[in-house]
Amino acid sequence: MTWLTGVMVYIVIWWMVLLTVLPWGVKVPDNPEPGHATSAPQNPMMWRKALATTLIAAVLWGIAYWLIESELLSLRPPRGV
Repeated sequence: MTWLTGVMVYIVIWWMVLLTVLPWGVKVPDNPEPGHATSAPQNPMMWRKALATTLIAAVLWGIAYWLIESELLSLRPPRGV
C-alpha cells in the first residue's frame, strides 16, 4: 500500500465512522427556540465525537493495513487465471 492509498483509505474509514458516531448521546431539547429545528441536538459534543472518530478510525485503519499488506484481503485476481 502506498502512502497515498493509505491516506485515502483512512479518510474513507474516518467518514464512515463519523457517520456512525454522530448519533451517540444526542438529546433533543424539550422546548426548542422559535426558528430552530425541533430535531436539532441540544449539545452535539462535536469535539468528543471527532476525537472518538479519529481513534476508532485509526484502529480500523491499522486492521485494514494489516489485511492488505498480509494479502489476506486482495482486489487483484488470483495468479494463473
